[in-house]
Amino acid sequence: MPEGAIQRMKPLLMHRDRDFDPHNSLRRAMYGYPDAEPFHLSSHQQALIHDLELNILFQAMARDDNFLSEVAQRAILSGLENNTDTIRYRQAALKDCLNNREVVQKLYALTAEATVGTRTLQWTSSTYEYLTSLHYYAIDLLELLLPKLRSLRIIADESSESFTSEAFRAFFAMLREELGDEYLATIGMHLSELRFRKGILLSAALNEHNEGTNYTVRRRTGNELKWFDRLLGKTPPALLVYVAEGDVVGAEVLAEMRRQGIGKVALVLAESAEHVLRFFEMLRTELGFYLACSNLYDQLAGPGPAICFPEPAEAGQREYRFRGLRDLCLVLQTKQVVVANNANMTGKDLVLITGANQGGKSTFLRSLGVSQLMMQVGMFVAAEEFVAELCTAIFTHYKREEDASLERGKFDDELARLSRIADHVVPNAMVLFNESFAATNEREGSAIAEQIVSAFLEKRIKVIYVTHLFTFAHAMWEKRSEWAFFLRAERAPDGSRTFKMSEGEPLETSYGVDLYRRMFGADEKKLNDTEAGADF
Repeated sequence: MPEGAIQRMKPLLMHRDRDFDPHNSLRRAMYGYPDAEPFHLSSHQQALIHDLELNILFQAMARDDNFLSEVAQRAILSGLENNTDTIRYRQAALKDCLNNREVVQKLYALTAEATVGTRTLQWTSSTYEYLTSLHYYAIDLLELLLPKLRSLRIIADESSESFTSEAFRAFFAMLREELGDEYLATIGMHLSELRFRKGILLSAALNEHNEGTNYTVRRRTGNELKWFDRLLGKTPPALLVYVAEGDVVGAEVLAEMRRQGIGKVALVLAESAEHVLRFFEMLRTELGFYLACSNLYDQLAGPGPAICFPEPAEAGQREYRFRGLRDLCLVLQTKQVVVANNANMTGKDLVLITGANQGGKSTFLRSLGVSQLMMQVGMFVAAEEFVAELCTAIFTHYKREEDASLERGKFDDELARLSRIADHVVPNAMVLFNESFAATNEREGSAIAEQIVSAFLEKRIKVIYVTHLFTFAHAMWEKRSEWAFFLRAERAPDGSRTFKMSEGEPLETSYGVDLYRRMFGADEKKLNDTEAGADF
């Protein structure tokens, strides 16, 4: 059976030179393979999902499709491994998908039909005891998948000119080259012959112990006599051996000869069936990523935030600027217009964010983390313009509620989580701090924060820090240089929040009194003396 083309077929829609899942661990887990290893999120990935509220993003991409949700999660969490070339490769492919939605959906539906309900072939020693069953199972599977291959070729012929990206142009060219009409017809003919409807023709030899060996299936020559000739006895002389009725041993010998003969054929057929099935499964997975991105895009269309494809820069260049950046998760949650922010933080290792309570600092921090992840996986972001260097890793260190198990206090927990980050952080990583070390007093929390940030900066680790610790913020301001950038959440003269971030020196107050007045009311005279300096 011609299997070379089948073995060469790869979608290559997410990487130019390899499958999205090179070790097949994702594919095997998502399709229920018995030997699949369960997928475990690391503690850092769990924190990233929790702190940046990524489940909102995953749900929007999936639209109640568990398969798409899993693909979106795996793709986004593995995006930090991508280089700029891969990001641009995917961006172009995603643009093609957005411009050719019906074709992509047709391809995805075809792969779903080919994969749903199929099960893997088990390569164990017991397989050899069931080679006949394996043989016909593989034929059944290939005959099921063969029409799907023909349909893929038809789509390639009809729709390839509508696609411009390198990924899809190469994919359609591969289908046209490898799945020619003659090749597909040959596969169909071989599958029909390998059902052995007219019996099986074998050759064999005897070894030194007069035992059968080298059993080989032979293809019929096509010169078999017609039934009329056989009826008239016009047959060549031959030695015929008949197995008497009830001869169990003889029947077992013939069954063993047949098993020996078709054993190699069964294994080749099963391997070919596995290649074709694996191709459809991987194609569905990679198309699923782009379809999930399209689902998200649909929810942002119309009056939603501006969308752009970001410009990635190499890690270490400290490129970081954006215009009209919005928190995508907040947009998805509220379905309302969200305040946008602009900043040019190019060349900065430290970004320190201070300002009014409930002024949008945490939301802004989340918008930075989510946009960075989306850029590195090859997606669009919720901004008018977004340029950023690649990060080798992203860690979050957010304040947490008290440990419900009472095994340790909040400050102990903060230090334990920081220790885990320190064990894994690498140069050109990004660490997002949100109100860290606020569980202790101002002086101690500021001293710890300053030491931690200074240590990270020495190792070329980018730090973005939201804090109310004035002592810490003021100390960083005092020794600021070209590597530091300071943002402050704006507060209107009437005490209202604009949710805009602007460059500015840290202030000693976070205007907590505004919130106090709003919730409880207060005598203006009593508050006048504290409003300028108190931090509620």
